[in-house]
Amino acid sequence: MRKSYYNHRKKHKVGFISLFIFLFLITGSVGYAVYAQTTVSQAKKEYNLLVNKIIEAEKDNIQIKDNIEKLQNTVKEKNNEYEVMLSKAKIAYLTFDDGPSSNTLPILDILDNYNIKATFFVNGHEGLEHLYKEIVNRGHVIANHTFSHDYKNVYDSIENFKSEVNKLNEFIESTTGTKPLKLLRFPGGSNNQISWSYSGKGFMSDLVTAMSKEGYTYFDWNVDSKDANAYRQKKTVIVKSVLDGAKYVQKANVLMHDLGPKTTTVEALPEVIEGLISQGFIFDTLSKDSYKPQFLKIK
Repeated sequence: MRKSYYNHRKKHKVGFISLFIFLFLITGSVGYAVYAQTTVSQAKKEYNLLVNKIIEAEKDNIQIKDNIEKLQNTVKEKNNEYEVMLSKAKIAYLTFDDGPSSNTLPILDILDNYNIKATFFVNGHEGLEHLYKEIVNRGHVIANHTFSHDYKNVYDSIENFKSEVNKLNEFIESTTGTKPLKLLRFPGGSNNQISWSYSGKGFMSDLVTAMSKEGYTYFDWNVDSKDANAYRQKKTVIVKSVLDGAKYVQKANVLMHDLGPKTTTVEALPEVIEGLISQGFIFDTLSKDSYKPQFLKIK
């Protein structure tokens, strides 16, 4: 009897434990399932948010691209308008050869008074380093006219000419801290006959070709002030020569000189500027893209 009772309690206990385990397993499984479902739902929600952000970003990117394209088209249109206006504009390029000299500062002061920038085709004058700096610091362009301007030396050979140009470039850069542009004016012009005495009639053609291959843009002139036709030219001759010459061109590359004796060039400069303004000219410095009067054209 006692044994039967004991066995009954034992079976009851085992059944209870089994039931507990079963309920635990069921409850645990349900809890895990709920947890898993929640986690999956959250992950899906985050994924959808990311997808939406990507879609919005792509829309924004498309809008940005559209805006960039519109801006590029506007810039292109404005540039075309500028090119057309520039092609029609009367532009004077004031150029001063052979300096710097005692006349450089007065020339710079006059240019400042009219808010005009010019181009200085300089030589190498040691002891006047402060003037090269002043030209650059005031916003003007320094260009190459060979170091010595000694016809016998510069036109003796192509190698000599290149050496003269390189020497001046190094001098300008060491003096001003600025590497000069590859703008060149041949002493006497690209069609000069002085070089014939040293290297023959075909020399300048070979030299122009060689310097062009070196990347230089060379400029002659189409308006001559005639200040080099006399030791000290009359002021009236300089003014008249420039203004008469400018009447027949749309782009005026004006040749003047910046040497000590050329004091009348300084005196004539205000009248030259005012006369060119009255003819409708604006002023600019030379660059490789500027109008290029060239006496000797290379093939």
